[in-house]
Amino acid sequence: PAEAAELRARLRAVRHTVLVLSGKGGVGKSTFSAALAHGLAADEHKQVALLDIDICGPSIPKMMGLEGEQVHQSGSGWSPVYVEENLGVMSVGFLLSSPDDAVIWRGPKKNGLIKQFLRDVDWGEIDYLIVDTPPGTSDEHLSIVQYLSATHIDGAVIVTTPQEISLQDVRKEINFCHKVKLPIIGVVENMSGFVCPKCKKESQIFPPTTGGAEKMCQNLNVSLLGKVPLDPQIGRSCDRGQSFLSEAPESPATLSYKNIIQRIQEYCEQHHSQEEKMI
Repeated sequence: PAEAAELRARLRAVRHTVLVLSGKGGVGKSTFSAALAHGLAADEHKQVALLDIDICGPSIPKMMGLEGEQVHQSGSGWSPVYVEENLGVMSVGFLLSSPDDAVIWRGPKKNGLIKQFLRDVDWGEIDYLIVDTPPGTSDEHLSIVQYLSATHIDGAVIVTTPQEISLQDVRKEINFCHKVKLPIIGVVENMSGFVCPKCKKESQIFPPTTGGAEKMCQNLNVSLLGKVPLDPQIGRSCDRGQSFLSEAPESPATLSYKNIIQRIQEYCEQHHSQEEKMI
């Protein structure tokens, strides 16, 4: 109870919390988390925080252009590293001496750091806390859900690619959410086709042999938030630590991201209104 009270006190000024999950690695979960954070922070009246709890593979610092930055401590706790005045980031990547350092930790040490990120970081007043998680359904996921249950979680966004091998793991992730009573905001299908910039013809790089995320969402009664097509500029923007949404405003992928982000915002506002009515 004391621990829960401590977490509640630290996170009481966080309005919305969204977890970004994936069944397997390599589906673009961190890329989506970065785009979501940038998209939400495009509204300068919103305060956004991006928490990277992928302890062994922290890619958020590079994607956000913060590689080499370090965490500073003040009287009120650790200070996040800021991309913009209204977009703060926290990651284990800021605690390593080199981006090439391997984090070789057992579960309890990982869980301890996640708790520290929630309890000791001076997040301040935040409209959206985006949590980028590692792939799968293991220690880190159980810990973040358990710790945040002391406050509230709006829900999870699950990222997949169209092929069955990815969807198979996403079904496990959806099952995990049901078991731990974590609301599912919806599913995002990443790398959903590729439109050639020259001939404008669309190709399916990862053919959806079983109907892709759309069919899976229909079968499992989960919302499909949208499909993001492949765009080589997404990878280039991530490598350079820049916002893809700003770099390629006319890309079909940017339009797709913006529609998905709007749907997530609408869900969070609706969820918040329902909670207030219950209180």
